[in-house]
Amino acid sequence: MVETEVNVEGKAKRGLGLSALSPRVVQSEIRAMTMECDIVGGVNLAQGVCDTEVPAVVMEAAKTAMDEGHNIYTRMDGIARLRRAIAEKTERMQSIVVDPEREVVVTSGATGAFHAVALALFDAGDEVLIFEPFYGYHVGTLRTLHVTAVAVELDAAANWALDIEKVKAAITPKTKAILVNTPSNPAGKVFTLAELEALAEIAKEHDLFVLTDEIYEHFVYGEAKHISMAALPGMRERTIIMSGYSKTFSVTGWRIGYIIADAKWIPAIAYFSDLLYVCAPAPFQHGVAAGIEKLGKTFYAGLAMEHEVKREMIVSALRDAGFDPYVPDGAYYVLASMKGLGDVLEGENAAQKSRSLLRKTGVAAVAGSAFFRAGRGEDLLRFCYAKKDDDLEEACRRLRSLT
Repeated sequence: MVETEVNVEGKAKRGLGLSALSPRVVQSEIRAMTMECDIVGGVNLAQGVCDTEVPAVVMEAAKTAMDEGHNIYTRMDGIARLRRAIAEKTERMQSIVVDPEREVVVTSGATGAFHAVALALFDAGDEVLIFEPFYGYHVGTLRTLHVTAVAVELDAAANWALDIEKVKAAITPKTKAILVNTPSNPAGKVFTLAELEALAEIAKEHDLFVLTDEIYEHFVYGEAKHISMAALPGMRERTIIMSGYSKTFSVTGWRIGYIIADAKWIPAIAYFSDLLYVCAPAPFQHGVAAGIEKLGKTFYAGLAMEHEVKREMIVSALRDAGFDPYVPDGAYYVLASMKGLGDVLEGENAAQKSRSLLRKTGVAAVAGSAFFRAGRGEDLLRFCYAKKDDDLEEACRRLRSLT
């Protein structure tokens, strides 16, 4: 695997005295594959850039905001218009009542939201339960803060089902929170009501926070339904919702995320968000606010339907190419097993085989090992299908050429 080392030891030794604790920092496998894909001019199904069209109302509102002079710092918790839009949408779609003045912080993306939340709520040595396969940025963020991510394995054979007994067994006196990514990256798992209720009972019993990454909430297929933990009885106070519009409005480069939490947690979270990022880009906040205000149920239903078609395209192509894909219930990624390919892809691990796939087909995917503990996920690749139809069709054609 190609890794780019970042030297953090010097700074630690010179000024902070933390060299013994400094984490080993490497470029993520997702970004590494994007760079390699760019070199060969391939089709990038590695990174979830979501390069589909931006809704016109969102784009025009951002341009207008720039023309009208909304190009300076905003309040650290975001512009009032966007906070109100987020609160109203949350109540309308999830039946969660939110005070836009006291319970919402606009952040620099959902990753920025998680960083600020982790700084506000956790201390070095704390533990947070996460579910495997996991999103690497969650683990990486916790590691940089010297918080331990404790992985609880989901059952791949049962469509990534949750074993609640494994959750109970993973809890220690150091456990401070459970992190739930639903729909999930990379598996596309949508946690069921029964699973969320079981986790809620554990959280209440052990007095834990529940952090929910809901960035893919509008990408749900078939009979699956997105449910926010904060909507369950007794969970509003201890649940921290983290989400954003990078994926929904296809503006991953705009970095507009948000946090919804009980008012008692907001001051600390907002402080760290301000310390890290100052504020999310002002004109883009206006663009996203306009989108939330003007795009209703028809838009969100169409978004899900559009990506369900894309899901069927990539799943079909992967099967034709000899992969065995796990069909996701949500998000826009597919994990696919390489076991049926035999020696078609060269390499001893998933990272090497992903590069072999890129050389043979010009299609970039991510090694499954990027989403598991060491030694796991080596028979898997992850493919992103949030692409323009022409690009996705070309990727499918190339994948089918593999065999």
